[in-house]
Amino acid sequence: MTGVDEARSSARTTGSLSRRMILIAAAWIALLLSGGGFALDRVLASAVTRNFDDQLEYVLTALIVSSEIGPDGEVIFNREPADQRFLEPYSGLYWEVSATGREPFPSRSLWDRRLGYGGPHTDRSVHSYDSDQFAGERLRILERDVTLPGSKVKWRFQVAQTRDGLDAQIAALRRTLVRSFALLGLGLIVLAALQTFYGLWPLRRVREEIARMRAGQSSRIGSAMPIEVAPMVEELNALVAHNERQAEEARRHAGNLAHALKTPLTVLMNAATAHADDLDETVIRETRTMRRQVDHHLARARAVGRRGSAHSRAEVWPSLESVERAVGRLYRHVRIDVDGPRDLSVHVERQDLDEMLGNLIENAAKYGGGSVFVTVGAEAGFVEFLVEDDGTGIPEEERTRIFDRGARLDTSKPGTGLGLAIVRDVAEIYEGTVSLEESEDLGGLLVRLRLPAAP
Repeated sequence: MTGVDEARSSARTTGSLSRRMILIAAAWIALLLSGGGFALDRVLASAVTRNFDDQLEYVLTALIVSSEIGPDGEVIFNREPADQRFLEPYSGLYWEVSATGREPFPSRSLWDRRLGYGGPHTDRSVHSYDSDQFAGERLRILERDVTLPGSKVKWRFQVAQTRDGLDAQIAALRRTLVRSFALLGLGLIVLAALQTFYGLWPLRRVREEIARMRAGQSSRIGSAMPIEVAPMVEELNALVAHNERQAEEARRHAGNLAHALKTPLTVLMNAATAHADDLDETVIRETRTMRRQVDHHLARARAVGRRGSAHSRAEVWPSLESVERAVGRLYRHVRIDVDGPRDLSVHVERQDLDEMLGNLIENAAKYGGGSVFVTVGAEAGFVEFLVEDDGTGIPEEERTRIFDRGARLDTSKPGTGLGLAIVRDVAEIYEGTVSLEESEDLGGLLVRLRLPAAP
């Protein structure tokens, strides 16, 4: 199994994002449709029932309007109800007039049955309710208490109709609602699935682009992406560019190290082949040089590994004092002056800061005329180091080439030609810069090193 296959097989997943989105949409749709369907069912059922009651109330009002008190105090109608069902026994439509202590006056359709008197009322409004007083026949009853002219008795007029028709209408309405809402819910879920599939399509394109990059068919994700996905693609491209820079830095680092070790190894080989009398001294001198080069490159490799660390921090003044003492012991004839605030810090590891300052100050002491002046200051989020000497300086046309590894303008003095190259590489790792100028005060070279300031 290849490394890529192993990485794929070890990748952890938390389920399908598409399935999760569809399930959430389906649950929300079901909740909304259930709540909306229940509310709509209540509204429509109430509307149908109210219409049913309005028809019964019309009949009840017609009965009351046509009622009179007979010679014996009974209720009579001067106009019979027009609906034929009042005359058919058990037709499902009934009326009855009753009073406390009086014989009830029922419609023929009640036949041998009587409507219950119902509860007491303190008003003369119309009251409606359902009743199961007849076995196998649920009734909807409307009743109203009325005192007729010429009578002191409070008569209760009642109209009742079986609920079979009303219940059938409500049942048909509910079936229509359930089917309609089920079809609507299904359509919305399908729509959510299509939206999810289409909405996540750019992520599949990103996966395909990454596969093409891994196969070497492209170096970047170049396809246009939606606004929501574009930042992720930009970060991926930035990550790829970062990895490419690291790879290039690693290649350049290996080349620097190989170049630095090539000359000492050649000297050792020649001395050993020629059986030179000073072989011991040559071995010691060249191995010391090789060790110094290895230390340089290991420091640079560590700096690359610590790139962007938010915890990298070094105080400037202790590092300057340490480098000043070390260089002063090597070049006792050189005067080194340091000036600037003592409370500055940089976002750089201490050993990397020592490495850069050591190279710059040592070069100034080695190639200068005996005076080195170091100025430190803070400017726009950076700490700036100015290292000046009183030497001959470097011509402007050579200031770019001198940063190449192994480049040396003065070959009369020992060195590897890697000092400025290492300073540049390590400074760039920490997003700093280094440049060469002419010193106005001392007349020699001025090296300007800028590193990110730490609070």
